[in-house]
Amino acid sequence: MFDNFEPISVVTQTSPEVTIRGLRSTHSSTADLPPLLLLHGFPQTLHIWHRVAPQLVSAFNVILLDLRGYGSSSCPAFTTDTTANKDGVIDTSTQYAKSLMARDCVQVMSSLGYSTFYLAAHDRGARVGHKLCVDHPHAVRRALFLDICPTLAMFEATDFEFAKAYFHWFMLIQPYPLPETMLLSNPRQIAEMFMGGRQGDGLGIFDKQCFEEYVKALGDKDTVHAMCDDYRAAATWDMDEQRRDLEEGRKIKCPLRVLWGKHGVVERCFDALEEWRKVTDDGVTVDGWAVESGHYIPEQAPDDVVSSIRDFFVEQ
Repeated sequence: MFDNFEPISVVTQTSPEVTIRGLRSTHSSTADLPPLLLLHGFPQTLHIWHRVAPQLVSAFNVILLDLRGYGSSSCPAFTTDTTANKDGVIDTSTQYAKSLMARDCVQVMSSLGYSTFYLAAHDRGARVGHKLCVDHPHAVRRALFLDICPTLAMFEATDFEFAKAYFHWFMLIQPYPLPETMLLSNPRQIAEMFMGGRQGDGLGIFDKQCFEEYVKALGDKDTVHAMCDDYRAAATWDMDEQRRDLEEGRKIKCPLRVLWGKHGVVERCFDALEEWRKVTDDGVTVDGWAVESGHYIPEQAPDDVVSSIRDFFVEQ
């Protein structure tokens, strides 16, 4: 599946220790090609790129990462400055603020010798990508986000249609251990019903080997806790960070392209380009369109992703 890639492992944090693992194309250390970072979404791993990444190795040094809390990367569950809430529960979601997850990416790319790079990201990875573009504006040359609008905009626009479709946003942010217990009760059935239910074609779009990776992730106690904390952070730390960024005029400064599924929630509930223009500096290119897909674009419409990367990640 990733025959032309080799593993990478980088420690990005020491307290608690976080190791980010992933893959890079085997020629990356020698080929004079621009670097391209690919980030996955929930409840997935870097395997979402198996139909995209191999088509790009002739044009880019391709790096695929498992986000912190996902796949083979660390699942930090504590920090020295956590405090108990009124119920005596320690809040570990601080470790999944998108500012920290974005910092992981910059540190990994720097360790590989890349101070600037292109970025393509899906779902939760694109939320990390948004913060990455804001906090590290000199690092990202151009970005492609798949099937999301900004986190703050989506939460603030919540209505019945959105809440019904994105019920998991509100389930996973419930206090530990309610959502963890529900996910761990039957990981395979959860994966089949949740991921299949978001697609008109059911599970048919997923490679069987990849789907088994997603099922395995949903059966791992530490990973499931990390996934829930990722969503808890989105509803707290991340919204606070995005409000501060907008108040202080910190926006995306690199050219941005957004693709979303024609059969998904973004198409039905949001004006994606308008929402992304609100968080992008004036005069910066923001374009994009709906593609013939549901939510899981890299697996259902990989050729659209590849052609868009090849077209957009060529600076004029």
